Amino acid sequence: MSTSGSSLYYYEVCSFAAGIAGNIFAFVLFLSPIPTFKRIIKNKSTEQFSALPYIYSLLNCLICGWYGFPWVTQGAILVATVNSFGALFQLFYCILFIIYSEKGKKVNVSVLLVGVLCAFALIASVSLELLEGKARQNFVGYLSIASLVSMFASPLSIIRLVIRTKSVEFMPFHLSLATFFMSISFFAYGILLHDIFIYIPNGIGTALGTMQLLFYSYFSKKAIEQYKLPLIVS
Repeated sequence: MSTSGSSLYYYEVCSFAAGIAGNIFAFVLFLSPIPTFKRIIKNKSTEQFSALPYIYSLLNCLICGWYGFPWVTQGAILVATVNSFGALFQLFYCILFIIYSEKGKKVNVSVLLVGVLCAFALIASVSLELLEGKARQNFVGYLSIASLVSMFASPLSIIRLVIRTKSVEFMPFHLSLATFFMSISFFAYGILLHDIFIYIPNGIGTALGTMQLLFYSYFSKKAIEQYKLPLIVS
C-alpha cells in the first residue's frame, strides 16, 4: 500500500470511528427520556410534563437526517442514520404524549406534530424540486445549523437555574456528559469530512457542553464543601 493510500485509509477509518461514536452517544440521549415515559405510562397521565422538547427534537432530527442523505450530501450517511433513529424515537414519544394527555393537550400536541411533519415535507419538497447540487446542500445545511444550535443552547436556561439555586439537582450529569461526547464526536466527524454544516453546530455544542460540565463540577464541589462544614453547637 502506498503512503497516500495508507493515509487515505487511516483518514477514512478515523472519520468512520468518529461518526460511529457520535451515533452511540446520540443513542444514549435518545434513550434518556425512558424513565419519564415509564412514569407517564404507569400513572396514565402526562402530568405537568411538556411535549415541546420532543416535538422540537423530532423536527431537528428530520432536518439533520435529511441533510445526511446522499441526494443532499455525499459521504455523510452516519448523520442520516443517527437522526433517522432519533426521529423514530421522538415520534414514538410524541405518540405516547397524545395517548396519555388530557383532551385539550391531545389536540395541541396533535396539531404541533402535524405542523412539524408538514414543515419537513415542505423543506424536503423545496430542496428536491427547486434546488440542485450545492444549492440544495446549502439550503438544508443552514437549516440544520440553526436547528442544532438552538437545540444545544436550550440547556442555558438550566445553567441559569443552577446559578440561581446553587444546586445541580436539575442538571442531570449523565445527560450533559453524553451531549458533550456526542457533540465532540460529530465535531471531529465534520472536521474530517471538511463539512462546515456538521462541525460548526457541533463545535458550538461542544463548547456549551463543556460549559455545562464545568458548572456541574463547580457547584457540586460547593455542595460537598457545604455538606462537610462542621455543625456549630451553641
